[in-house]
Amino acid sequence: MQTNSSQTGAATVPADIPDADLVTALAARLAAIVGDGHVHRDDSHRDLFSQDIYAAAPAPAALVAAPATTQELSAVVKAAHEAGFACAPRGGGMSYTKGYIPASARSVVLDLSRMDKVLDIRADDMVVTVQAGCTWNTLYEALAPLGLRTPFWGALSGLVSTIGGGLSQGNAFFGAGHHGTTGESVVALSLVLADGRILRTGARGSDGDSPFYRFYGPDVTGLFAGDCGALAIKAEVTLRLIRAPKHEAYVSFSFKADTDMFAAMTEMTRAGIACELCGFDPRLTRIRLKRASLSADLGALKNVVGKQGSFLKGMKEAAKVALAGRNFIDDGDFALHIVCEGRSAAGVADDVAEARRIAARYHGEEVENTIPKVMRAQPFVALNSMVGPNGERWVPIHCLAPLSRAHAIFKAIEAAFDDMRAELDAHGVENAFLFSSLSTNALVIEPTFYWPDAMMPIHHAYVEKPHMAKLPSYPPNAAAAAVVEKARQRLLALFLREGVGHLQVGRTYPYLESRDAASVDLLRGIKQVLDPERRVNPGVLGL
Repeated sequence: MQTNSSQTGAATVPADIPDADLVTALAARLAAIVGDGHVHRDDSHRDLFSQDIYAAAPAPAALVAAPATTQELSAVVKAAHEAGFACAPRGGGMSYTKGYIPASARSVVLDLSRMDKVLDIRADDMVVTVQAGCTWNTLYEALAPLGLRTPFWGALSGLVSTIGGGLSQGNAFFGAGHHGTTGESVVALSLVLADGRILRTGARGSDGDSPFYRFYGPDVTGLFAGDCGALAIKAEVTLRLIRAPKHEAYVSFSFKADTDMFAAMTEMTRAGIACELCGFDPRLTRIRLKRASLSADLGALKNVVGKQGSFLKGMKEAAKVALAGRNFIDDGDFALHIVCEGRSAAGVADDVAEARRIAARYHGEEVENTIPKVMRAQPFVALNSMVGPNGERWVPIHCLAPLSRAHAIFKAIEAAFDDMRAELDAHGVENAFLFSSLSTNALVIEPTFYWPDAMMPIHHAYVEKPHMAKLPSYPPNAAAAAVVEKARQRLLALFLREGVGHLQVGRTYPYLESRDAASVDLLRGIKQVLDPERRVNPGVLGL
């Protein structure tokens, strides 16, 4: 059983260990629903499914159950409810905010990895329905041969991150610059309530099972976007489709000053020219280039060739990437990477030209576009970035900042790090920043931490074994972990003062504290109607 004393951020609620006979009886009932091989009570499963990439529960869930259909999910939740157990839904497991960690041992973790199917592609209606455990990579590969795509089409961890998880937590990256997060691409949902009832949202056609449009009266669907699984459990998700853009282009810039990079980034966001826009501070650029391996480079070059439409053009683009090597940005510069896409080559070229004009206005120097080119050629890669380049633990924290205040908030975060620099350095804690855009009106500022500490089971489960084998290992380091948590708490207080927003709220961000009294009453009222006994992911969102 996991006993790493340096695990940070674990919930502090009582463990509430259930009676063994009660667990045995519930396990038998769940096995009758999903099959013997899909209910687990061994320590390794319970430990793995009771932690995210940052924190572990004080005591693991009593059981892990993996339904394969909406009907099985409904029956499992009903059985757990009748036995007095809470349910914690888990998709790909990539959260870092305790968004699915069970609140007590008297819980069943719902492993949704078997609910991984693309159920219905209706190209005529431009919608696709998937099971909530379907990964972004699976959906992307199913749609690509049809020339279709969802508007937002995945997080960087989309090889294992699920669509239900992305909708519950909120996420960013591929397509977010034009289309926002997953919630803005959703048409309809099928959800399982705390007592096992099924709730369906959206306009659903004459048969009640052919969702085609989201808005029919109040936006009930929106209640469950970003709820971190606090209100109901996603079973099926219907997403809007678009025709895959036929043209794309990539451009990168280097800036000597953070003021210039932020000015360019915010202006490009206002202009709406980038479907993906991401910035790195100098530390993150060094870390990313240090992390990648020669084998990863060769795989990326192969994908760059295939992405370009013709072999000669592909070889030319791959040659540019190879010749640029890893030294195309000066060591102390801020980097900004942009992907533009559209229906016509002329339209994409115009967006790239506008990006160049904006960058030049703020003293940006164009550099080789290796990073955005490789990101698009190989969007869903192995999750080796869950650990630092030298085997360190890694965790981010983030905020959604308004464009007008983004740079000031970044400087306030930097000042907080500077105030703690001696303490961070003393414990080997490094920090870096990632920046990205959401539609035309917000930036994501993501400080990341790296520190020497023992890995958790989740790292060994998801990082490629050959990669992990090459990294040094560290003993548990409670002192360094405590400094990381101290810095995170300091940033959380700063975020609350600044009035920013957050994705994947979980149990980390002070959500209710940032809402007015009427909003809190509304949310608690909804929770009371849907889950009066607090059996669905209790404690998430502060509910």
